[in-house]
Amino acid sequence: MNSTTLSSASADRDADRERLRRDATTIGLIGLAHGTSHFHHLLLPPLFPAFIRDFGLSYSELGLLVTVFFVISGIGQALSGFLVDRVGARPVLFGALVSFLAASLAGAAAEGYGGLVLAAALAGLGNAPFHPADFTILNRRVSPGRLGHAFSVHGISGNLGWALAPVFLIGLSGQTGSWRTAYLGSAGVALLVLLVLWWRRRDLDDRMPAQGAAPRAAGASTDEHPMAFLKLPTVWLCFSFFFWTTAALSAVQSFASPALQHLYGLPESITAFVVTGYMLCGAAGMVAGGFLVARVARLERTIAAAMALAGVLLLLAGTGWLPGWGAAAVVALAGVGTGLAGPSRDMLIKRAAPPGATGRVYGTVYSGLDTGFALAAPVFGLLLDRGFDGGIFFGAAAAMLLGIGSAGLVGRRLPGR
Repeated sequence: MNSTTLSSASADRDADRERLRRDATTIGLIGLAHGTSHFHHLLLPPLFPAFIRDFGLSYSELGLLVTVFFVISGIGQALSGFLVDRVGARPVLFGALVSFLAASLAGAAAEGYGGLVLAAALAGLGNAPFHPADFTILNRRVSPGRLGHAFSVHGISGNLGWALAPVFLIGLSGQTGSWRTAYLGSAGVALLVLLVLWWRRRDLDDRMPAQGAAPRAAGASTDEHPMAFLKLPTVWLCFSFFFWTTAALSAVQSFASPALQHLYGLPESITAFVVTGYMLCGAAGMVAGGFLVARVARLERTIAAAMALAGVLLLLAGTGWLPGWGAAAVVALAGVGTGLAGPSRDMLIKRAAPPGATGRVYGTVYSGLDTGFALAAPVFGLLLDRGFDGGIFFGAAAAMLLGIGSAGLVGRRLPGR
C-alpha cells in the first residue's frame, strides 16, 4: 500500500470521526432541549395534590389545566411548523425556552386557578415549536445512517424529562415546604438549558447541514402550494395515531397515581413515582427501538407488537386483581412497550413526509399529540371524579388499540407497499 493510499485512508478516518463528533453534538443538544420540553409538560400535574389542598380544586378542573396546555400547544405546533420552514428552527427553539422560563415564574406567583391557567398557557406556548424544530434540525444536520439513533435519543430524552419532573418538583417542594420554590427551580432549569444551547448554537444551525447529512430536497416543487401536504391521507393517519396514543399517555401521566391509590390502597409516596418508572421503562424501550428501526422494514408491525404489550399490562392493572406493588410495577413496565414503538413511529412519519415540508408535516402530525392530551385529560379526570378508577387503565388500553390501527393504515399507504 503506497503512501498516497495510506494518507487517503487516514483522511477518511479523520473525516468519519469529525462527522461522528458533529452528529453526536447535535443529537445531544436536541436531546437536552427535548427533555426540557417534556419536563415542562409536567409542570403542573405532579403538584395537583397541593393545588387541591391550597385552592380547593377538583380533578376535573385540574384536567382542564392540562387541556389549556395542550390546546395552545396543538394549535401552536401546527402553525410553528410553517414558521420553522420559513425562518429556520434554531430561533424558534430559543423562543420556546424563554416561554418555559416565563411559565415557571407564573406558576411560582400563582394565587389561584387563574394563575395556574396562565402558567399552563405559557408552558403550552413554549411546547408548541419543539417537534417541528427538533426534527428539522436532526434531519438537516445528522448523517442519514445515524437518524434512527437520533430519533431514539430524542425519544429517550423526552421520557427522561417526564421522569425527572415529578422527582424534581415533588422533591424540591417537600424539601423546602413550598411548591412555589419548586417552580423557581424549574425556571432555573429552563434558563440553564437556554444558556447551553445559545453557547453551542452553531451546532443547531439548520441552514448549514453537516457533511453527510440529508440536504434540503431538491425535488420539492417550488410552485406547490404550502398547504398541499394536507391532502395526503398518511399525514392525517399519523395525526390520528398520535391522538390515540397520547390519549393513553394522558391517562397514565395525570391520573395513574390517584387511580392506583383508590384501587389498591397504595400510599402517595409510592404512586407519585409510578409515572417516573413508566418513563424510565419507556427510555429503556427506546434504546432497543433505535436499533430496530434500521433492521425492520415494516415499522408498523414493531409499533403494533410493542403497543399491544403495553395495552395488556394496563388492562391487568385496571382489573384490581393484582397486589398493590404488582399493579404499580405493571403500570411502570407498560412504558417499555410505548418506548419500543417511539423511534419506529418517528421514522414512519419521516417516510410519510413529502420533500421540503418537514417542519409543516411534523408540526401538523405532532399536533395530534397535543389534541389527544387536551381532550383526554378532562375525560379521564371525570372518570376519576365519578369513582371509575379502573377506567383510567381500561381507557388507556383501548386508546392504544386504536393507535395500532392507525399505524397499520399508515404503513399500507407508504410508497412501495
